[in-house]
Amino acid sequence: MARVKSGLTNHARHKKILKLAKGYRGARHAQFRKANELVMKALYYARRDRRQVKREFRKLWIVRINAAARLNGLTYSRLIAGLNKAGVAVNRKMLSELAISDPAAFAKLAEIAKNA
Repeated sequence: MARVKSGLTNHARHKKILKLAKGYRGARHAQFRKANELVMKALYYARRDRRQVKREFRKLWIVRINAAARLNGLTYSRLIAGLNKAGVAVNRKMLSELAISDPAAFAKLAEIAKNA
């Protein structure tokens, strides 16, 4: 059976990892084994945090909406329930933007939620 040499493949794989590790300090950008460990960890963190950022923003929007709703004599849950009953389809991101930039419009939405 013929011998398989993997030099070309390994070189390409190492080069790919070292390119991703560009900018790391010390041996971390130069030695494949160290670079590979760090790159795998970095890619794991990047994937995890892409999902976490969505949760964090939703939490932030809810806190902002709750604060604005309480200024209008409602709680967050009553506001959302009232808007759903009234058939007002505004997402949390837009509600929080309204609460910050246009409190008068938010107050109108709060009234709609109260009446519903």
